[in-house]
Amino acid sequence: MSELTPARRRELRAGAHHLNPVVSIAGNGLTPAVLGEIDRSLQAHELIKIKVHGAERAAREALMKAVCEALDASPVQHIGTILVIWRQRREEAEKSVQAKPVTSSASTGVARAKSARAFAAAARRTALIKAASDKKRLAAKRSRTYTRKTGPAGGK
Repeated sequence: MSELTPARRRELRAGAHHLNPVVSIAGNGLTPAVLGEIDRSLQAHELIKIKVHGAERAAREALMKAVCEALDASPVQHIGTILVIWRQRREEAEKSVQAKPVTSSASTGVARAKSARAFAAAARRTALIKAASDKKRLAAKRSRTYTRKTGPAGGK
């Protein structure tokens, strides 16, 4: 669990303001499945909100501490039933710590998950390609000439 400077904590609180909770902790508490989901959410988003149902303030503080220690994350804020935590993406943390070249996933046999940034870039490319093909199809459709049958001026 790393400590954040007050300025960084303030930036993260501001960044978390518009976020919705991505994980809920309810009656079963902090199970391995919930920890796994929090870990995946932190990997995808870095900054997340967690909603805690049916726990008193002391229990929520203990949950926040347990989550942060288990996942090497930093607590940002605890307001009411909402916990805000932050952790730098693991692949970015590894790059900043080590300048060692990464072997390809095919040679190691380990599949690597796409980062959220790579996923968003691929989605944008796909949307642009689709929009371009739709535009071409619409232009081709408009270029065809349609002959309209003209009837009497009165319409009867």
